[in-house]
Amino acid sequence: MPATATITNISCYQFADLSGLKDMRARLLERCKELGLKGTILLSTEGINMFVAGVRENVDALMDELRAIPGLEGLKPKYSESTEQPFRRMLVRIKKEIIAFGVEGIEPAKYTSPRLEPKVLKQWLDEGRPVILYDTRNDYEVKLGTFKGAVVAGVDSFREFPEAVRRLPPEMKKAEIVSFCTGGIRCEKAAPFMEREGFEHVWQLEGGILKYFEECGSAHYDGECFVFDQRVGVDPGLHETASSQCFACQTPLTAEEQADPRYVEHVSCPYCFKTSEEQQRENLAQRHAAILQAVTPLPGSVPYDQTRPLNVPEACDHATILDCLCHVMPHIPREQWLAVCEEGRMVTDERVIVPAHQIVRAGERYLHLKPAQREPDVNADIRVLFEDEAIIVLNKPAPLPVHVGGRFNRNTLQFILNTVWHPLKPRSVHRLDASTTGVTVLCKTRHFASFVQPQFERGEVEKLYLARVKGHPPQDAFTCDAPISDEAGKLGGRSVDAEGQEARTEFRVLRRDADGTALLEARPLTGRTNQIRIHLWHLGFPILGDAAYLADGEVGETQTLAVGDPPLCLHALRITFTHPLTKERVTFEAEPPEWAK
Repeated sequence: MPATATITNISCYQFADLSGLKDMRARLLERCKELGLKGTILLSTEGINMFVAGVRENVDALMDELRAIPGLEGLKPKYSESTEQPFRRMLVRIKKEIIAFGVEGIEPAKYTSPRLEPKVLKQWLDEGRPVILYDTRNDYEVKLGTFKGAVVAGVDSFREFPEAVRRLPPEMKKAEIVSFCTGGIRCEKAAPFMEREGFEHVWQLEGGILKYFEECGSAHYDGECFVFDQRVGVDPGLHETASSQCFACQTPLTAEEQADPRYVEHVSCPYCFKTSEEQQRENLAQRHAAILQAVTPLPGSVPYDQTRPLNVPEACDHATILDCLCHVMPHIPREQWLAVCEEGRMVTDERVIVPAHQIVRAGERYLHLKPAQREPDVNADIRVLFEDEAIIVLNKPAPLPVHVGGRFNRNTLQFILNTVWHPLKPRSVHRLDASTTGVTVLCKTRHFASFVQPQFERGEVEKLYLARVKGHPPQDAFTCDAPISDEAGKLGGRSVDAEGQEARTEFRVLRRDADGTALLEARPLTGRTNQIRIHLWHLGFPILGDAAYLADGEVGETQTLAVGDPPLCLHALRITFTHPLTKERVTFEAEPPEWAK
Protein backbone atom coordinates (compact mmCIF):
# COMPACT_ATOMS: atom_id res chain seq x y z
CA MET A 1 0.00 0.00 0.00
CA PRO A 2 1.57 3.41 -0.95
CA ALA A 3 2.52 5.57 2.04
CA THR A 4 0.28 8.38 0.75
CA ALA A 5 -2.86 6.23 0.41
CA THR A 6 -5.87 7.37 2.39
CA ILE A 7 -6.83 5.08 5.24
CA THR A 8 -10.50 4.81 6.21
CA ASN A 9 -11.13 4.40 9.95
CA ILE A 10 -14.45 3.08 11.20
CA SER A 11 -15.84 2.57 14.66
CA CYS A 12 -19.19 1.00 15.40
CA TYR A 13 -21.04 -1.28 17.75
CA GLN A 14 -24.32 -3.12 17.94
CA PHE A 15 -25.99 -4.77 20.90
CA ALA A 16 -27.57 -8.01 19.72
CA ASP A 17 -27.98 -11.63 20.79
CA LEU A 18 -25.07 -13.40 19.10
CA SER A 19 -24.09 -17.07 19.17
CA GLY A 20 -21.45 -19.28 17.55
CA LEU A 21 -18.77 -16.83 18.61
CA LYS A 22 -15.75 -19.13 18.13
CA ASP A 23 -16.59 -19.83 14.49
CA MET A 24 -17.48 -16.19 13.92
CA ARG A 25 -14.16 -15.09 15.42
CA ALA A 26 -12.12 -17.40 13.19
CA ARG A 27 -14.07 -16.38 10.07
CA LEU A 28 -13.76 -12.64 10.73
CA LEU A 29 -10.05 -12.80 11.58
CA GLU A 30 -9.26 -14.68 8.36
CA ARG A 31 -11.41 -12.30 6.27
CA CYS A 32 -9.88 -9.14 7.80
CA LYS A 33 -6.38 -10.41 7.05
CA GLU A 34 -7.41 -11.18 3.44
CA LEU A 35 -8.67 -7.59 3.14
CA GLY A 36 -5.54 -6.11 4.71
CA LEU A 37 -7.49 -4.56 7.58
CA LYS A 38 -6.13 -3.84 11.04
CA GLY A 39 -7.81 -2.98 14.33
CA THR A 40 -9.85 -4.72 17.01
CA ILE A 41 -13.20 -6.48 16.91
CA LEU A 42 -14.79 -7.52 20.20
CA LEU A 43 -17.46 -10.22 20.11
CA SER A 44 -19.83 -11.13 22.91
CA THR A 45 -23.17 -12.80 23.38
CA GLU A 46 -24.43 -9.21 23.91
CA GLY A 47 -23.13 -7.86 20.56
CA ILE A 48 -20.14 -6.45 18.68
CA ASN A 49 -17.78 -3.50 19.18
CA MET A 50 -15.13 -2.65 16.61
CA PHE A 51 -12.42 -0.23 15.51
CA VAL A 52 -11.02 -1.13 12.09
CA ALA A 53 -8.95 0.70 9.47
CA GLY A 54 -7.89 0.04 5.88
CA VAL A 55 -8.63 0.86 2.25
CA ARG A 56 -12.25 2.11 1.90
CA GLU A 57 -13.46 -0.62 -0.48
CA ASN A 58 -12.10 -3.33 1.82
CA VAL A 59 -13.68 -1.70 4.87
CA ASP A 60 -17.00 -1.62 3.00
CA ALA A 61 -16.59 -5.30 2.10
CA LEU A 62 -16.20 -6.16 5.78
CA MET A 63 -19.29 -4.14 6.68
CA ASP A 64 -21.33 -6.00 4.07
CA GLU A 65 -20.32 -9.33 5.62
CA LEU A 66 -21.09 -8.16 9.14
CA ARG A 67 -24.55 -6.85 8.18
CA ALA A 68 -25.34 -10.33 6.86
CA ILE A 69 -25.09 -11.71 10.41
CA PRO A 70 -28.51 -11.91 12.11
CA GLY A 71 -28.82 -9.06 14.62
CA LEU A 72 -26.14 -6.88 13.00
CA GLU A 73 -28.19 -5.65 10.04
CA GLY A 74 -28.34 -2.15 11.54
CA LEU A 75 -24.58 -1.57 11.97
CA LYS A 76 -23.85 2.13 11.35
CA PRO A 77 -20.14 2.91 11.37
CA LYS A 78 -18.65 6.33 11.99
CA TYR A 79 -16.01 7.22 9.40
CA SER A 80 -12.82 9.24 9.54
CA GLU A 81 -9.65 9.29 7.48
CA SER A 82 -5.91 9.27 8.17
CA THR A 83 -2.75 9.15 6.07
CA GLU A 84 -1.30 6.25 8.06
CA GLN A 85 -2.64 2.98 9.42
CA PRO A 86 -3.44 3.73 13.11
CA PHE A 87 -3.38 0.08 14.23
CA ARG A 88 -0.43 -2.32 14.42
CA ARG A 89 -2.31 -5.60 13.94
CA MET A 90 -5.72 -7.23 13.56
CA LEU A 91 -7.34 -8.71 16.67
CA VAL A 92 -10.70 -10.45 17.04
CA ARG A 93 -11.50 -11.30 20.65
CA ILE A 94 -14.37 -12.92 22.52
CA LYS A 95 -15.38 -11.05 25.68
CA LYS A 96 -18.03 -11.37 28.37
CA GLU A 97 -19.13 -7.80 27.58
CA ILE A 98 -18.32 -5.64 24.58
CA ILE A 99 -17.99 -2.73 27.00
CA ALA A 100 -16.98 -3.81 30.51
CA PHE A 101 -19.48 -2.56 33.08
CA GLY A 102 -20.00 -5.39 35.55
CA VAL A 103 -23.61 -4.55 36.48
CA GLU A 104 -26.24 -7.26 36.21
CA GLY A 105 -29.59 -6.50 34.60
CA ILE A 106 -28.44 -3.77 32.19
CA GLU A 107 -29.10 -5.26 28.72
CA PRO A 108 -28.99 -2.73 25.86
CA ALA A 109 -30.20 -5.32 23.35
CA LYS A 110 -33.52 -5.29 25.22
CA TYR A 111 -33.74 -1.70 26.48
CA THR A 112 -31.87 1.59 26.07
CA SER A 113 -32.71 5.11 27.17
CA PRO A 114 -34.16 7.58 24.64
CA ARG A 115 -31.63 8.68 22.02
CA LEU A 116 -30.93 12.31 21.23
CA GLU A 117 -29.66 13.15 17.77
CA PRO A 118 -26.58 15.43 17.67
CA LYS A 119 -28.41 18.17 15.73
CA VAL A 120 -31.19 18.19 18.31
CA LEU A 121 -28.65 18.55 21.14
CA LYS A 122 -27.01 21.47 19.29
CA GLN A 123 -30.39 23.09 18.89
CA TRP A 124 -31.10 22.71 22.61
CA LEU A 125 -27.73 24.23 23.48
CA ASP A 126 -28.22 27.06 20.96
CA GLU A 127 -31.56 27.85 22.62
CA GLY A 128 -30.03 27.74 26.10
CA ARG A 129 -32.28 24.92 27.21
CA PRO A 130 -31.47 23.96 30.85
CA VAL A 131 -29.89 20.56 30.25
CA ILE A 132 -27.02 18.85 32.08
CA LEU A 133 -24.38 17.28 29.85
CA TYR A 134 -22.88 14.29 31.67
CA ASP A 135 -19.51 13.01 30.44
CA THR A 136 -19.33 9.27 31.18
CA ARG A 137 -15.73 8.85 29.94
CA ASN A 138 -12.56 8.24 31.91
CA ASP A 139 -10.60 11.18 33.25
CA TYR A 140 -7.68 10.71 30.85
CA GLU A 141 -10.09 10.97 27.89
CA VAL A 142 -11.80 14.09 29.23
CA LYS A 143 -8.39 15.76 29.51
CA LEU A 144 -8.25 16.38 25.73
CA GLY A 145 -11.67 18.02 25.58
CA THR A 146 -15.39 17.91 26.44
CA PHE A 147 -18.61 19.88 26.02
CA LYS A 148 -18.60 23.32 27.60
CA GLY A 149 -19.98 23.18 31.14
CA ALA A 150 -20.27 19.38 31.16
CA VAL A 151 -20.40 17.46 34.44
CA VAL A 152 -17.56 14.92 34.42
CA ALA A 153 -18.02 11.46 35.97
CA GLY A 154 -14.51 11.53 37.41
CA VAL A 155 -13.62 7.86 36.90
CA ASP A 156 -10.49 5.95 35.90
CA SER A 157 -12.47 3.12 34.34
CA PHE A 158 -16.07 2.51 33.30
CA ARG A 159 -16.49 -0.05 36.09
CA GLU A 160 -16.28 2.88 38.54
CA PHE A 161 -19.22 4.62 36.86
CA PRO A 162 -21.99 3.21 39.12
CA GLU A 163 -20.34 4.68 42.22
CA ALA A 164 -19.83 8.00 40.42
CA VAL A 165 -23.56 8.16 39.67
CA ARG A 166 -24.40 7.45 43.31
CA ARG A 167 -22.26 10.43 44.34
CA LEU A 168 -24.24 12.87 42.20
CA PRO A 169 -26.37 15.43 44.10
CA PRO A 170 -29.98 14.31 44.65
CA GLU A 171 -31.41 17.37 42.86
CA MET A 172 -29.98 16.09 39.57
CA LYS A 173 -32.53 13.29 39.60
CA LYS A 174 -35.22 15.75 38.48
CA ALA A 175 -33.04 17.49 35.86
CA GLU A 176 -32.85 16.83 32.13
CA ILE A 177 -29.59 14.92 31.55
CA VAL A 178 -27.84 14.05 28.30
CA SER A 179 -25.15 11.41 28.77
CA PHE A 180 -22.37 11.24 26.19
CA CYS A 181 -19.15 9.32 25.44
CA THR A 182 -16.80 8.84 22.50
CA GLY A 183 -18.99 6.83 20.15
CA GLY A 184 -22.13 6.15 22.17
CA ILE A 185 -21.49 2.59 23.37
CA ARG A 186 -20.90 3.41 27.04
CA CYS A 187 -24.10 5.44 27.20
CA GLU A 188 -26.05 2.37 26.06
CA LYS A 189 -25.37 1.07 29.57
CA ALA A 190 -24.75 4.30 31.48
CA ALA A 191 -28.09 5.95 30.70
CA PRO A 192 -30.29 2.94 31.62
CA PHE A 193 -28.29 2.54 34.82
CA MET A 194 -28.95 6.18 35.73
CA GLU A 195 -32.65 5.62 35.13
CA ARG A 196 -32.54 2.60 37.42
CA GLU A 197 -30.90 4.79 40.08
CA GLY A 198 -33.87 7.20 39.98
CA PHE A 199 -32.84 9.83 37.42
CA GLU A 200 -36.11 10.71 35.70
CA HIS A 201 -35.09 12.44 32.44
CA VAL A 202 -32.05 10.80 30.82
CA TRP A 203 -31.12 10.85 27.12
CA GLN A 204 -28.10 9.36 25.47
CA LEU A 205 -26.30 11.26 22.72
CA GLU A 206 -26.72 9.18 19.56
CA GLY A 207 -23.31 8.27 18.11
CA GLY A 208 -21.43 10.08 20.86
CA ILE A 209 -18.93 12.87 20.37
CA LEU A 210 -17.66 11.52 17.06
CA LYS A 211 -21.08 11.70 15.41
CA TYR A 212 -21.64 15.13 16.97
CA PHE A 213 -18.37 16.30 15.34
CA GLU A 214 -19.48 14.80 12.02
CA GLU A 215 -22.85 16.61 12.05
CA CYS A 216 -22.28 19.72 14.18
CA GLY A 217 -18.55 20.44 14.21
CA SER A 218 -17.10 22.28 17.21
CA ALA A 219 -20.26 24.05 18.40
CA HIS A 220 -20.43 24.09 22.24
CA TYR A 221 -17.34 21.84 22.48
CA ASP A 222 -13.89 22.72 23.79
CA GLY A 223 -10.80 20.83 22.57
CA GLU A 224 -10.60 17.51 20.77
CA CYS A 225 -11.81 13.95 21.30
CA PHE A 226 -9.65 11.11 22.55
CA VAL A 227 -9.80 8.01 20.34
CA PHE A 228 -8.54 4.52 21.06
CA ASP A 229 -5.94 4.13 18.34
CA GLN A 230 -2.54 5.56 17.43
CA ARG A 231 -4.11 8.87 16.39
CA VAL A 232 -4.86 9.58 20.11
CA GLY A 233 -7.01 12.63 19.32
CA VAL A 234 -9.24 14.00 16.53
CA ASP A 235 -10.49 17.55 16.15
CA PRO A 236 -14.12 18.52 15.44
CA GLY A 237 -13.34 18.07 11.73
CA LEU A 238 -12.42 14.44 12.56
CA HIS A 239 -8.80 15.09 11.55
CA GLU A 240 -5.91 13.65 13.54
CA THR A 241 -4.41 16.17 15.94
CA ALA A 242 -0.85 16.60 17.25
CA SER A 243 -1.80 15.00 20.55
CA SER A 244 0.18 11.99 21.70
CA GLN A 245 -0.07 9.56 24.59
CA CYS A 246 2.45 8.84 27.32
CA PHE A 247 3.85 5.32 26.96
CA ALA A 248 4.33 5.01 30.74
CA CYS A 249 1.04 6.30 32.19
CA GLN A 250 -1.17 6.43 29.06
CA THR A 251 -2.12 10.08 29.67
CA PRO A 252 -3.05 11.96 26.47
CA LEU A 253 -0.61 14.80 25.79
CA THR A 254 -1.08 18.00 23.84
CA ALA A 255 1.68 19.37 21.63
CA GLU A 256 2.60 21.83 24.40
CA GLU A 257 2.88 19.02 26.95
CA GLN A 258 5.10 17.06 24.58
CA ALA A 259 7.46 20.06 24.53
CA ASP A 260 7.80 19.90 28.32
CA PRO A 261 11.33 18.78 29.36
CA ARG A 262 9.73 16.14 31.60
CA TYR A 263 8.36 14.38 28.51
CA VAL A 264 10.73 11.64 27.42
CA GLU A 265 9.32 9.35 24.74
CA HIS A 266 8.56 5.86 26.10
CA VAL A 267 9.75 6.94 29.58
CA SER A 268 7.76 9.74 31.26
CA CYS A 269 5.57 12.80 30.83
CA PRO A 270 4.66 15.83 33.02
CA TYR A 271 1.98 13.72 34.75
CA CYS A 272 4.08 10.70 35.72
CA PHE A 273 7.58 12.18 35.84
CA LYS A 274 9.32 11.62 39.15
CA THR A 275 12.61 13.00 40.33
CA SER A 276 15.18 10.40 41.26
CA GLU A 277 14.50 11.19 44.91
CA GLU A 278 10.74 10.72 44.48
CA GLN A 279 11.23 7.48 42.60
CA GLN A 280 13.62 6.22 45.29
CA ARG A 281 11.11 7.04 48.06
CA GLU A 282 8.33 5.25 46.19
CA ASN A 283 10.50 2.20 45.54
CA LEU A 284 11.61 2.04 49.18
CA ALA A 285 8.02 2.24 50.40
CA GLN A 286 7.15 -0.73 48.18
CA ARG A 287 10.13 -2.69 49.47
CA HIS A 288 9.23 -2.00 53.10
CA ALA A 289 5.67 -3.20 52.46
CA ALA A 290 7.04 -6.41 50.88
CA ILE A 291 9.42 -6.96 53.81
CA LEU A 292 6.59 -6.51 56.30
CA GLN A 293 4.54 -9.11 54.43
CA ALA A 294 7.49 -11.53 54.35
CA VAL A 295 8.06 -11.34 58.12
CA THR A 296 4.41 -11.46 59.21
CA PRO A 297 4.60 -13.97 60.77
CA LEU A 298 8.34 -14.51 61.09
CA PRO A 299 9.25 -17.27 58.60
CA GLY A 300 10.96 -19.37 61.28
CA SER A 301 8.17 -19.03 63.84
CA VAL A 302 5.96 -21.60 62.07
CA PRO A 303 7.21 -25.16 62.81
CA TYR A 304 8.82 -26.81 59.78
CA ASP A 305 11.01 -29.82 58.99
CA GLN A 306 14.61 -28.76 58.42
CA THR A 307 17.44 -30.61 56.70
CA ARG A 308 21.07 -29.60 57.25
CA PRO A 309 23.69 -31.01 54.82
CA LEU A 310 26.93 -32.56 56.04
CA ASN A 311 29.74 -32.76 53.50
CA VAL A 312 32.45 -35.15 54.65
CA PRO A 313 35.85 -33.38 54.69
CA GLU A 314 39.15 -35.03 53.68
CA ALA A 315 40.18 -35.26 57.32
CA CYS A 316 37.25 -37.61 58.03
CA ASP A 317 37.87 -40.07 55.20
CA HIS A 318 37.26 -43.64 56.53
CA ALA A 319 35.98 -42.29 59.88
CA THR A 320 32.58 -43.12 61.37
CA ILE A 321 29.71 -40.72 60.78
CA LEU A 322 29.72 -40.02 64.54
CA ASP A 323 33.41 -39.09 64.55
CA CYS A 324 32.86 -36.93 61.45
CA LEU A 325 30.03 -35.00 63.13
CA CYS A 326 32.16 -34.39 66.20
CA HIS A 327 35.04 -33.19 64.01
CA VAL A 328 32.95 -30.81 61.90
CA MET A 329 30.93 -29.40 64.82
CA PRO A 330 33.05 -29.88 67.95
CA HIS A 331 31.02 -27.39 69.99
CA ILE A 332 28.15 -29.92 70.13
CA PRO A 333 28.73 -32.74 72.70
CA ARG A 334 29.43 -36.23 71.36
CA GLU A 335 26.51 -37.61 73.36
CA GLN A 336 24.15 -35.25 71.53
CA TRP A 337 25.39 -36.42 68.12
CA LEU A 338 25.07 -40.05 69.23
CA ALA A 339 21.42 -39.41 70.15
CA VAL A 340 20.84 -37.88 66.71
CA CYS A 341 22.16 -41.01 65.03
CA GLU A 342 20.22 -43.39 67.29
CA GLU A 343 17.00 -41.48 66.55
CA GLY A 344 17.53 -42.07 62.82
CA ARG A 345 18.03 -38.40 62.02
CA MET A 346 21.21 -38.81 59.97
CA VAL A 347 20.29 -40.01 56.48
CA THR A 348 21.50 -40.17 52.88
CA ASP A 349 19.98 -38.07 50.10
CA GLU A 350 17.67 -41.03 49.48
CA ARG A 351 16.55 -40.85 53.12
CA VAL A 352 18.33 -44.11 54.13
CA ILE A 353 19.15 -44.02 57.87
CA VAL A 354 22.88 -43.88 58.64
CA PRO A 355 23.91 -45.57 61.95
CA ALA A 356 26.57 -43.96 64.16
CA HIS A 357 29.20 -46.60 63.31
CA GLN A 358 28.88 -46.29 59.51
CA ILE A 359 32.17 -45.52 57.75
CA VAL A 360 32.06 -42.42 55.52
CA ARG A 361 34.28 -41.26 52.64
CA ALA A 362 35.57 -37.79 51.84
CA GLY A 363 33.21 -35.86 49.55
CA GLU A 364 30.09 -37.80 50.51
CA ARG A 365 26.98 -35.88 51.49
CA TYR A 366 24.58 -36.68 54.32
CA LEU A 367 21.56 -34.95 55.77
CA HIS A 368 20.79 -34.07 59.38
CA LEU A 369 17.00 -34.12 59.86
CA LYS A 370 15.55 -31.69 62.37
CA PRO A 371 11.74 -32.13 62.46
CA ALA A 372 9.22 -29.50 63.61
CA GLN A 373 11.79 -26.77 64.07
CA ARG A 374 10.73 -23.41 65.46
CA GLU A 375 13.41 -20.76 65.52
CA PRO A 376 13.92 -18.05 68.15
CA ASP A 377 12.25 -14.74 67.37
CA VAL A 378 14.32 -11.97 65.79
CA ASN A 379 13.92 -8.27 65.11
CA ALA A 380 12.91 -8.07 61.44
CA ASP A 381 12.44 -4.29 61.21
CA ILE A 382 14.72 -4.13 58.16
CA ARG A 383 14.96 -0.67 56.61
CA VAL A 384 16.13 -0.18 53.03
CA LEU A 385 18.32 2.91 52.76
CA PHE A 386 19.11 2.70 49.05
CA GLU A 387 18.60 0.45 46.06
CA ASP A 388 19.57 0.59 42.39
CA GLU A 389 20.34 -1.91 39.65
CA ALA A 390 23.51 -3.10 41.39
CA ILE A 391 23.35 -2.71 45.18
CA ILE A 392 21.03 -2.79 48.17
CA VAL A 393 21.95 -0.86 51.30
CA LEU A 394 20.13 -1.68 54.54
CA ASN A 395 19.90 -0.55 58.13
CA LYS A 396 19.99 -3.97 59.77
CA PRO A 397 18.12 -4.37 63.09
CA ALA A 398 19.21 -6.63 65.93
CA PRO A 399 19.04 -9.34 66.93
CA LEU A 400 18.98 -10.70 63.38
CA PRO A 401 21.57 -13.14 61.99
CA VAL A 402 22.66 -12.42 58.44
CA HIS A 403 23.35 -16.01 57.37
CA VAL A 404 22.12 -19.50 58.22
CA GLY A 405 23.79 -20.92 61.30
CA GLY A 406 23.10 -22.60 64.63
CA ARG A 407 19.47 -22.17 65.64
CA PHE A 408 18.69 -19.86 62.71
CA ASN A 409 17.75 -20.96 59.22
CA ARG A 410 14.69 -18.96 58.12
CA ASN A 411 14.78 -16.15 60.67
CA THR A 412 17.82 -14.71 58.94
CA LEU A 413 18.41 -11.59 56.89
CA GLN A 414 19.41 -13.64 53.86
CA PHE A 415 16.26 -15.81 53.89
CA ILE A 416 14.01 -12.74 54.20
CA LEU A 417 15.80 -10.86 51.41
CA ASN A 418 15.66 -13.90 49.13
CA THR A 419 11.89 -13.94 49.64
CA VAL A 420 11.40 -10.23 48.99
CA TRP A 421 13.79 -9.92 46.02
CA HIS A 422 12.91 -13.29 44.41
CA PRO A 423 14.14 -14.49 41.95
CA LEU A 424 17.27 -12.50 42.84
CA LYS A 425 19.35 -13.67 45.79
CA PRO A 426 21.13 -10.57 47.14
CA ARG A 427 24.73 -11.29 48.12
CA SER A 428 26.15 -9.87 51.34
CA VAL A 429 29.64 -8.50 50.66
CA HIS A 430 30.77 -7.99 54.27
CA ARG A 431 30.04 -9.28 57.78
CA LEU A 432 27.78 -7.80 60.42
CA ASP A 433 27.14 -9.72 63.64
CA ALA A 434 23.61 -10.85 64.48
CA SER A 435 23.47 -8.51 67.47
CA THR A 436 25.06 -5.53 65.68
CA THR A 437 22.83 -2.92 64.06
CA GLY A 438 23.51 -0.56 61.21
CA VAL A 439 24.44 -0.13 57.59
CA THR A 440 25.14 -3.23 55.54
CA VAL A 441 25.69 -3.61 51.79
CA LEU A 442 24.49 -6.36 49.45
CA CYS A 443 24.92 -6.81 45.71
CA LYS A 444 22.17 -8.04 43.40
CA THR A 445 24.36 -10.28 41.27
CA ARG A 446 27.60 -12.23 41.50
CA HIS A 447 29.10 -9.85 38.93
CA PHE A 448 28.56 -6.76 41.08
CA ALA A 449 29.65 -8.62 44.22
CA SER A 450 32.92 -9.52 42.51
CA PHE A 451 33.63 -5.79 42.18
CA VAL A 452 32.58 -4.68 45.68
CA GLN A 453 33.74 -7.55 47.90
CA PRO A 454 37.46 -7.27 47.00
CA GLN A 455 37.37 -3.66 48.14
CA PHE A 456 36.85 -4.92 51.69
CA GLU A 457 39.66 -7.41 51.32
CA ARG A 458 42.04 -4.69 50.03
CA GLY A 459 41.11 -2.29 52.83
CA GLU A 460 39.60 0.26 50.44
CA VAL A 461 36.27 0.49 52.28
CA GLU A 462 35.92 3.13 54.98
CA LYS A 463 33.76 1.97 57.90
CA LEU A 464 32.72 3.94 60.95
CA TYR A 465 31.00 2.39 63.99
CA LEU A 466 29.55 3.75 67.21
CA ALA A 467 30.12 1.81 70.44
CA ARG A 468 29.13 2.40 74.06
CA VAL A 469 31.61 0.79 76.43
CA LYS A 470 32.04 0.15 80.12
CA GLY A 471 34.64 2.48 81.61
CA HIS A 472 36.33 5.69 80.51
CA PRO A 473 39.32 5.29 78.18
CA PRO A 474 42.00 7.72 79.40
CA GLN A 475 43.00 8.89 75.92
CA ASP A 476 40.68 10.78 73.55
CA ALA A 477 42.11 8.87 70.58
CA PHE A 478 43.86 5.52 70.61
CA THR A 479 44.59 2.51 68.41
CA CYS A 480 44.55 -1.24 68.99
CA ASP A 481 46.53 -3.56 66.72
CA ALA A 482 46.28 -6.79 68.71
CA PRO A 483 46.23 -9.79 66.30
CA ILE A 484 43.07 -11.89 66.28
CA SER A 485 42.94 -15.68 66.20
CA ASP A 486 42.32 -17.36 62.89
CA GLU A 487 40.44 -20.33 64.35
CA ALA A 488 37.01 -20.18 65.96
CA GLY A 489 36.86 -20.90 69.68
CA LYS A 490 34.01 -21.06 72.15
CA LEU A 491 30.66 -20.10 70.57
CA GLY A 492 32.42 -19.73 67.23
CA GLY A 493 34.05 -16.49 68.40
CA ARG A 494 37.64 -15.32 68.22
CA SER A 495 40.21 -13.94 70.70
CA VAL A 496 43.49 -12.04 70.80
CA ASP A 497 46.27 -14.35 69.65
CA ALA A 498 49.92 -13.42 69.16
CA GLU A 499 50.05 -15.91 66.28
CA GLY A 500 46.77 -14.69 64.80
CA GLN A 501 45.89 -12.42 61.89
CA GLU A 502 46.88 -8.77 61.74
CA ALA A 503 44.10 -6.49 62.99
CA ARG A 504 43.97 -2.75 63.53
CA THR A 505 41.20 -0.47 64.87
CA GLU A 506 41.27 3.26 65.53
CA PHE A 507 39.10 4.68 68.34
CA ARG A 508 38.01 8.18 69.32
CA VAL A 509 36.10 9.10 72.48
CA LEU A 510 33.01 11.16 71.72
CA ARG A 511 31.66 11.41 75.27
CA ARG A 512 32.38 10.13 78.78
CA ASP A 513 29.15 9.85 80.75
CA ALA A 514 28.48 10.02 84.48
CA ASP A 515 27.13 6.44 84.55
CA GLY A 516 30.64 5.14 83.94
CA THR A 517 30.16 4.46 80.24
CA ALA A 518 31.67 6.17 77.22
CA LEU A 519 30.53 6.65 73.62
CA LEU A 520 33.24 5.92 71.06
CA GLU A 521 33.82 6.06 67.34
CA ALA A 522 35.53 2.96 65.96
CA ARG A 523 37.26 2.70 62.56
CA PRO A 524 38.27 -0.89 61.72
CA LEU A 525 41.15 -0.75 59.23
CA THR A 526 41.09 -4.53 58.82
CA GLY A 527 38.08 -6.84 58.69
CA ARG A 528 38.51 -9.64 61.20
CA THR A 529 35.58 -11.47 62.79
CA ASN A 530 34.29 -9.61 65.90
CA GLN A 531 37.27 -7.22 65.55
CA ILE A 532 35.86 -4.12 67.29
CA ARG A 533 34.31 -6.17 70.10
CA ILE A 534 37.52 -8.15 70.69
CA HIS A 535 39.79 -5.11 70.64
CA LEU A 536 37.68 -3.18 73.16
CA TRP A 537 37.34 -6.31 75.33
CA HIS A 538 41.13 -6.79 75.16
CA LEU A 539 41.70 -3.15 76.19
CA GLY A 540 39.41 -3.56 79.21
CA PHE A 541 36.46 -1.60 77.81
CA PRO A 542 33.87 -4.25 76.79
CA ILE A 543 30.86 -3.10 74.82
CA LEU A 544 27.62 -2.74 76.76
CA GLY A 545 25.20 -5.58 76.07
CA ASP A 546 27.86 -7.93 74.68
CA ALA A 547 26.87 -11.42 75.84
CA ALA A 548 30.06 -13.05 74.54
CA TYR A 549 32.95 -10.71 75.45
CA LEU A 550 32.35 -9.86 79.11
CA ALA A 551 34.13 -7.72 81.69
CA ASP A 552 37.42 -8.88 83.20
CA GLY A 553 38.29 -10.93 80.13
CA GLU A 554 35.49 -13.46 80.66
CA VAL A 555 33.65 -15.19 77.79
CA GLY A 556 29.87 -15.61 77.97
CA GLU A 557 27.60 -18.46 76.96
CA THR A 558 25.91 -17.01 73.86
CA GLN A 559 26.70 -14.92 70.78
CA THR A 560 23.22 -13.99 69.62
CA LEU A 561 20.98 -11.97 71.94
CA ALA A 562 17.28 -12.68 72.31
CA VAL A 563 14.53 -10.21 71.41
CA GLY A 564 13.96 -8.11 74.54
CA ASP A 565 17.52 -8.41 75.84
CA PRO A 566 19.45 -5.18 76.45
CA PRO A 567 21.00 -4.31 73.06
CA LEU A 568 24.59 -4.81 72.04
CA CYS A 569 25.71 -1.18 71.87
CA LEU A 570 27.59 -1.48 68.58
CA HIS A 571 26.24 0.24 65.48
CA ALA A 572 27.63 0.39 61.94
CA LEU A 573 27.07 4.09 61.34
CA ARG A 574 28.66 4.81 57.97
CA ILE A 575 30.28 3.06 55.02
CA THR A 576 32.11 4.42 51.95
CA PHE A 577 33.14 2.37 48.92
CA THR A 578 33.35 2.54 45.12
CA HIS A 579 30.04 1.91 43.36
CA PRO A 580 30.22 -1.01 40.89
CA LEU A 581 28.33 0.87 38.14
CA THR A 582 29.36 4.51 38.41
CA LYS A 583 32.86 3.73 39.72
CA GLU A 584 32.43 6.73 42.04
CA ARG A 585 32.92 6.77 45.80
CA VAL A 586 29.56 6.59 47.60
CA THR A 587 28.71 6.94 51.28
CA PHE A 588 25.70 5.57 53.16
CA GLU A 589 24.74 6.18 56.77
CA ALA A 590 22.30 4.46 59.13
CA GLU A 591 20.61 6.58 61.78
CA PRO A 592 22.15 6.00 65.24
CA PRO A 593 20.06 3.98 67.74
CA GLU A 594 18.72 5.57 70.92
CA TRP A 595 21.66 4.48 73.06
CA ALA A 596 24.01 6.49 70.83
CA LYS A 597 22.03 9.72 70.61
